Amino acid sequence: MKKAIGDILPQLESTFQGELITQKDGAYDEVRAIYNGMIDKRPQLIAKCTNTEDVIAAVKFGRENQLDTAIRCGGHNGPGLSLVDDGLVIDLSEMKGIKVNPDTKTVQVEGGCTWGDVDKATHEHGMATVSGIMSTTGVGGLTLGGGHGYLTRKYGLTIDNLVGAEVVLANGEMVRANKDENADLFWALRGGGGNFGVVTTFEYKLHPVHTVVAGPMFWSIDQLEKTLRWYREWLPNAPEDVYAFYLTAEVPAGDPFPKELHGKKVCGLLWCFTSSEDEAQPFLQEARDVAKPILELVEPLPYPTLQSMFDELYAPGLQFYWKGDLVREIPDEAIQKHVEFSEVPSMYSTMHLYPVDAAAHRVGKEETTWNHRDANWSMVIAGVDPDPANVDVISKWAKNYWEAVHPYTLGGAYINFMMEEGQDRIKATYGDNYSRLQKIKAKYDPDNFFHVNQNIQPA
Repeated sequence: MKKAIGDILPQLESTFQGELITQKDGAYDEVRAIYNGMIDKRPQLIAKCTNTEDVIAAVKFGRENQLDTAIRCGGHNGPGLSLVDDGLVIDLSEMKGIKVNPDTKTVQVEGGCTWGDVDKATHEHGMATVSGIMSTTGVGGLTLGGGHGYLTRKYGLTIDNLVGAEVVLANGEMVRANKDENADLFWALRGGGGNFGVVTTFEYKLHPVHTVVAGPMFWSIDQLEKTLRWYREWLPNAPEDVYAFYLTAEVPAGDPFPKELHGKKVCGLLWCFTSSEDEAQPFLQEARDVAKPILELVEPLPYPTLQSMFDELYAPGLQFYWKGDLVREIPDEAIQKHVEFSEVPSMYSTMHLYPVDAAAHRVGKEETTWNHRDANWSMVIAGVDPDPANVDVISKWAKNYWEAVHPYTLGGAYINFMMEEGQDRIKATYGDNYSRLQKIKAKYDPDNFFHVNQNIQPA
């Protein structure tokens, strides 16, 4: 029988420098809240770490006391795997150190940083690395899941830009992982999720990115079939400086969108050009020629401005249910299913097709854990609403939509776009790389201490 947290907490208090929050603390409910308002888990203890020594102490405490232990960075995990009921949360959100090296074009980032923190620091040097599409996302979860975003066609996945990490293992040891040290662990970290330890520091390659030409272009939803047919052929052949993810949505009721479009169902593109405005124009015109846009807000933007474009709309606390898949081709039959489910059930609900081709295709599927290097898109179907009363509506829409288009996908998904969907889905995602991951898991975490995640079973 597990001991009450109050009886064992002195073991940790004597060495821990950060804040320890239990269910009796007044700040408990505020601190345990994460991005997805649908998640309501109640850990016994939240350990807000301030440094690597705190992380080591927390890992040892969790292991010695047989506590189910979750790792929290930005708290964006869809199924809420950054929390755990009746266990321990190792919270890295206070660990926000960033060191930019302009000479080597690299940045070292502590595990509690968000991509907004990183973008702000690197932007001052006219550089960036590959991240997601929201500045509030934590670096840890996005990176360990593989990571893709606006710069993927030009510079690959986030894991393709990871050059090293410092990791606290299940036994409490801190090790470095890169191509020369613990190379097997470094391979596993690049997409294997939080299965192998707590990453306290990441190091990334940086690229010359300062101002991009970016923003949305919307068509009326009745243009979906026509525009998606064009997009599926055009995008894989576009130059790598051209990025555009396809979406279905409802125009938000607020700036910068014209009042007469508020609430209108649309399909469209979210553009990001790493080339000049003049060089972008022919591609924009090609899209205009396919169907006349009802809205176009594409302009030069500082890269951090693009990264934070969705932050206000998708603020923490919304009810969130999503499902994803990796997609190589979009046949006519799949397009018909997209048309069938194109009427999103709320202003916040959406479907996105994110490009994961071009530079991402130049890395072999055995070089990192990302098995589906032949995918052209990473699809997410997200049912989102602020009202808990609408959870069933948005979840049913997302599930039914996913079931309709899943037969036309590669079977696996970007793990950050998965709910808790079982071992078959995890195995389908890692494919041929799963057995190798199992062996590395058995080496570094044989007892599966780190199991509150998209779990890889030790071999």
